[in-house]
Amino acid sequence: MEALLSIFKIPDLRRKVLITLVLLALCRLGVYIPIPGVNTEELRRLVDSLIKAGDPAGRILGLINLFAGGAFANCAIFGLGVMPYISASIIFQLLASVVPSLEQLQKEGEAGRKRITQYTRYATVGLCFLQGLITIQGLRATPRMGALFPQGFEFLMMASIMLTTGSMLLMWIGEQIDEYGIGNGISLIIMIGILDRFPGAILEVARQFTPSLGAVVDVTVMVGLFVGVILGIIFITEAQRRIPFQQAKHVRGTRVYGGQRHYLPLRVNQASIFPIIFAQSLLMLPATIVHSFRQMYETGQWPRGGFGDKFWTMMYDNLQSGTFVYMLLYVAMIFFFSFFWTAITFNPKDMANNMKDYGTFIPGIRPGARTAEYLEKIMTRITIPGAVFLSIIAILPDLISSKMEVTHWVSGFYGGTSILIVVGVALDLVRKIEAQLLMRHYEGFMRTSGRRR
Repeated sequence: MEALLSIFKIPDLRRKVLITLVLLALCRLGVYIPIPGVNTEELRRLVDSLIKAGDPAGRILGLINLFAGGAFANCAIFGLGVMPYISASIIFQLLASVVPSLEQLQKEGEAGRKRITQYTRYATVGLCFLQGLITIQGLRATPRMGALFPQGFEFLMMASIMLTTGSMLLMWIGEQIDEYGIGNGISLIIMIGILDRFPGAILEVARQFTPSLGAVVDVTVMVGLFVGVILGIIFITEAQRRIPFQQAKHVRGTRVYGGQRHYLPLRVNQASIFPIIFAQSLLMLPATIVHSFRQMYETGQWPRGGFGDKFWTMMYDNLQSGTFVYMLLYVAMIFFFSFFWTAITFNPKDMANNMKDYGTFIPGIRPGARTAEYLEKIMTRITIPGAVFLSIIAILPDLISSKMEVTHWVSGFYGGTSILIVVGVALDLVRKIEAQLLMRHYEGFMRTSGRRR
């Protein structure tokens, strides 16, 4: 509490915190401004029912609604959220590793990063408009939702432009938080949108609660498991493998510089939440196709009987959330994308060359190619426990939903992208606030040193 109160004793830090809170409040305000002409009450009820049911269509809508902070269910101007901006950033991050011109820009320092950021903004506009067209037209083509939207080309263009404008406004607010507030703006916007669902999940559990010994035990287990999951995520997120390296000694006149021993921290969970997001996105595509064919069989739009009926029934049964085949494919994709994303973001050859240029070396390892091989071997080894951890977090909501008989709306807070984003962003925010406190000789949240005298 002393560290928390110290935030408001420092004028500059207090100003940053207040600016961040005001801008985040503006983000939540846009969630409740709907696109004109849409039956938002019926749409919200239908989307919520699909999300809580946990079927393939509900998982897709749930993921979109998650990153939009609930704006998608309201068909609000912030309905696309910041996902187009994140998608554009990921695209340029991947292109920077294969396109020489972008790779050169990335190495030019601040000026190069500004150019890439500008390209990312242009790409975001195009992605927003394209995604807005596809989303609105897809919702209008859905039998259960088509009647909730006005028809016509004019509405399609108007809605797409409003969704594009809302996403660009969110991107601008995130950049203002980065510059004038505290914390990563885009990450904070996503985190606030996820936390907005938390009271609804508590009410959902409260409605299912019945005064009995078994119910009390179940709630106690759920609370204990929730705390345990958060502690596990913090432990893995902060976990590092420290590689010792030595600075070469340099003689300047009568003085000797360098020769000091330092550590190179390699994160265990280098890929962060991206493997889960990619795995979810890829699994949703076949699950949605199978779900569509299943509905065609049930409504009589496709002739029943024969091999096709048996094939689509088998695929439908095995690709349902919580089945063994679904979890096996989910875990396999998480492992693949964990190594893939680590290979994209961590380049041992460049790191070894930089160490060689600055005159640093790992004791017992020759500089250059041997150092790159050593770093790659270490990163491969520590990526395995990171992928195992992500796999457990990913399948935990399905296990809790089936074993404890709660909806996916509630079990989603025990794993998957939601809890990883919230804990990761909260840790980053705490670190940045603590750095500001310690810099001004106040005691931080996680340290006992640095108390103001």
